[in-house]
Amino acid sequence: MRGNDQQAYDRGTSLFSPDGRIYQVEYAREAVSRGAPSVGVRTQDGIALAARAQASSPLMVDESIEKLHKLDDHLGTTNAGHVADARQLIDFARRMAQGDRLRYGEPVGVETLAKYVTDHIQENTQRGGTRPYGAALLIGGIDDGTPRLFGADPSGTPREWKATAIGGDRGDIQEFLEDNWSEELSLEDGLTLAIEALAQATDDDEPVTASGLSAATVSVAEGYTALTEDEIATRIEGLELGADDADDE
Repeated sequence: MRGNDQQAYDRGTSLFSPDGRIYQVEYAREAVSRGAPSVGVRTQDGIALAARAQASSPLMVDESIEKLHKLDDHLGTTNAGHVADARQLIDFARRMAQGDRLRYGEPVGVETLAKYVTDHIQENTQRGGTRPYGAALLIGGIDDGTPRLFGADPSGTPREWKATAIGGDRGDIQEFLEDNWSEELSLEDGLTLAIEALAQATDDDEPVTASGLSAATVSVAEGYTALTEDEIATRIEGLELGADDADDE
């Protein structure tokens, strides 16, 4: 009987286990941790977003792997986890952003949009016949001239961050961000920090490349801007990754 009870908690999205857990939400978080990592960094004059692509085959076209998305002129997002689930959440966020602009004649707030998304996610943790979204988002943008960065995980909890990572290798990337982030970062510095954080967590056998990274900024002055592959390549070259190892040899 105990085994049957365990299976009931395991399969039910709206059932708490005796120790206060919802197993399906935990499984959804596991799906996020298996995805390619994404990073968001808040700076004085904007938000820097960067993400690593994870192609399942060398024959896959790199451009078909979308990790960064424009939600509005002042809003961008990146994701990790189940791609199809992430696209549904991104489309939902875009609809809500457009709806607020049409309804109120002004851009939606970053926190407001993050809560729209997380409320939508949370509904799938307490309603039968559905499952939690196996994806997490980082939503960055500008609120009345102030950069703000929010994370949305499969539990539907919105959290505001100075800098954070989602997806695989999150622990190592987060530790790197905690050691190197500061209040004085410019947007250029923040973008470099985001790319370097992803590069530091990359396997030495598969070094980070411009084709395997996406990056964008959301600035107070210019709004959402995606970087080209050449611009990313220039920044990677400037990091001089592996230089210390070469000197040791």
